[in-house]
Amino acid sequence: MKPFLDTNILVYASLSDDPRRFAAEQVLVDGGVVSAQVLNEFANVARSKLKWPWADIEAAIGLFKGHVKRVAPLTAKTNASALALARDHSFAFYDALIVAAAIEAGCDTLFSEDMQHGRVIGGLTIRNPFLESIP
Repeated sequence: MKPFLDTNILVYASLSDDPRRFAAEQVLVDGGVVSAQVLNEFANVARSKLKWPWADIEAAIGLFKGHVKRVAPLTAKTNASALALARDHSFAFYDALIVAAAIEAGCDTLFSEDMQHGRVIGGLTIRNPFLESIP
């Protein structure tokens, strides 16, 4: 399996009091690919919603980079693919950008709670690793 990790994996792995933390940590420790978008979204959530200081955000992103195998760039090609995915599959644009980046990275699994569990797009299967973690 070559997994791609959505932002929520990083966010939940960082929360000490969230029931999804253990599942998120397990996915993160197993490694995978993220995109620059995922790191950007994490920074935004950590700053705006969690109210973390910048130093903690930078440290967390450094730890994440130690677990992932690759940080995929966002390119004009990724953008064009995302537009087509949003149009053809009714994804929200930023979700389509995650799917496009995962497909371009050659991943076969996308770990995310934000999209339809079990859905297959272009050889990529979306899996929600939190289905058993949520009370």
